[in-house]
Amino acid sequence: MLTLKIICWVLLFIIVYTYVGYGILLYTIIKIRRFLKIGNKVKIDPSYEPDVTLFIAAYNEKDYVAAKMKNTLALEYPKEKLNIIWVTDGSDDGTPDLLKGYPNTTVYHLEERNGKIGAMNRGMEFVKTPIVIFSDANTNLGKESIRRIVNLFSSTKVGCVSGEKRIVDKESDVASGAGEGIYWKYESALKKWDAELYSVVGAAGELFAIRTVLYKHVEKDTILDDFIISLRVAQEGYTIQYDPEAYAIETASANVKEEFKRKIRISAGGIQSIVRLRSLLNIFKYGTLSFQYISHRVLRWSLTPLCLILLIPILTILAAKEGFLSFGFYSVLFWLQLLFYASALLGWFLENRETRIKILFVPYYFFIMNLSVVLGFFRYMKKSQSVNWERAKRAS
Repeated sequence: MLTLKIICWVLLFIIVYTYVGYGILLYTIIKIRRFLKIGNKVKIDPSYEPDVTLFIAAYNEKDYVAAKMKNTLALEYPKEKLNIIWVTDGSDDGTPDLLKGYPNTTVYHLEERNGKIGAMNRGMEFVKTPIVIFSDANTNLGKESIRRIVNLFSSTKVGCVSGEKRIVDKESDVASGAGEGIYWKYESALKKWDAELYSVVGAAGELFAIRTVLYKHVEKDTILDDFIISLRVAQEGYTIQYDPEAYAIETASANVKEEFKRKIRISAGGIQSIVRLRSLLNIFKYGTLSFQYISHRVLRWSLTPLCLILLIPILTILAAKEGFLSFGFYSVLFWLQLLFYASALLGWFLENRETRIKILFVPYYFFIMNLSVVLGFFRYMKKSQSVNWERAKRAS
């Protein structure tokens, strides 16, 4: 029984550390460093204004072309220094034709569909500017996003800059929108603290940028291109910085089914990334970057979901031994665990009903997120995850 208790405590520690503890530890370290005036703030030069390329890899995005180009041409950056590239591999809905005639815009089309990473590898051969900024076709950028990203590159230590992904915030929302919105707000806070400590661990594909010379062709079966590209830049000794005011905004997934599909794909890509970036697990070589990478990413995509599964039978056994109604430590934990899963079940019941009390959907979204890791692991092992676009349907 002592062995079971020890295992229970280890599982609890890993779970709490992954989802709450790391954030608390990170915030505490940042506060201490600020008090001691040990800063990692990037010094920027507002006069730094190089030519840049906005790179958009697209597959059948005709519904978004007009809005994306209207948004792009309104961005606050010298028009003569902003080059726009669309790579439309496999698009057969007229996307390339709709892009004709826009200023500073070049379209590289290929009839064959090779997935997003294939389009990126091919398109990067045409990028001649020192900085390339990647963005999705279905997202709108904040007006100053390009300017703010470029400012951070004025520091030679910075090799990659991640913008913020924002979900349209509605007064009332269904499970997918509420859960995704809350999740990204928490992620944004962690990224700000990660950057202040040393480096962000991975960029959001909706908006991120790198120094063009640091781009290396990525394996054609890569699922999370943005994650792999950005962390390989960090492995070269550069930092990934973050500016929440450089943002890409989009609506949430149309429903939980669409969000679940997206999460499974991300999870399969997360397992693949851990395998391909395994050298980053060497904390003796990469120091703080490894600590951040393991704490913020690796545990979420590997060990912690397994801990959640193992905790169910272990707490049941310990609570039974103690007495389910004894109000002992393990029996209380057992009932709290049961309450959590009951709350997730309630979220499932309410998933398509809009509510202003968005916190109701947190347990359900958390459950879906961890279930997707398990399913993503099996999808990766079976090598059944396609690299081609599988964009989740978005809410209107």
